Amino acid sequence: MEAKASPPSSSQNPISKNRDFLLRLEAYLARRDGVDKLLKISRYATKIILASSFLSDGQTITPRLKSFESSVGLSRKAFRLGKFVQDVNALRSSCFSSHQDLIFSIIAYGGEGLYYFIEQFVWLAKAGLIDKKNLSRLQKMSAWLEFIGYIGSVSLKVRELKRINEDEACLISIVKISGLRGIGCAEELEKLRKLKEKKLLKRLSVVQDLADSLMALADVRDGKGRLSAPLLISSAGLLSAIISTHKNWISC
Repeated sequence: MEAKASPPSSSQNPISKNRDFLLRLEAYLARRDGVDKLLKISRYATKIILASSFLSDGQTITPRLKSFESSVGLSRKAFRLGKFVQDVNALRSSCFSSHQDLIFSIIAYGGEGLYYFIEQFVWLAKAGLIDKKNLSRLQKMSAWLEFIGYIGSVSLKVRELKRINEDEACLISIVKISGLRGIGCAEELEKLRKLKEKKLLKRLSVVQDLADSLMALADVRDGKGRLSAPLLISSAGLLSAIISTHKNWISC
């Protein structure tokens, strides 16, 4: 019986490789968070240009960039409609191994959920549908809730990183013992690889939350103080957006 020819690999077939990329891109763009983070990259890259010395106020492109940055910022708020529901569901489905985890989860998901809930009214006020008389108060409340939520989120992730480190140390010990005894440990090595990937993503999430909390703190302080410099805040926003885009992309 004649053997079938093996199909060309993705490295041999550039069309297949490009198709895989496009399918992945389609899946990424279908996500609300995916599009939101692309807008976030655009906005904070623009803010960095405006905050730096690249452009002078007299150049014609400066007001265009300011208008673009403002429009993108308003557009991003529309993506937060109903987003508080995911925090409610995340809190409901969480398993708490200690009272500390329960408290930090309530702070993290509760703070972020209330932040997204209030942001809906901020967007409606900025869009002109509701009266703007309470806009500044809503923005201040939103900033505080966002900042509090990040405190809980960072605390949870640091605790989870400690547990990951403990599991990693245990697996490393098993692998070393298996190697001394001449026993195969392919399963443990695969678990160790996945655990290291998980730890890297968790560390990136902590960096992202710290960057976002810096921006929330600047909003709480109305842009005053050393940690509220426009270039610093814009750089933190861009860093956060890039990390989030990376996490969303690899999960597609």
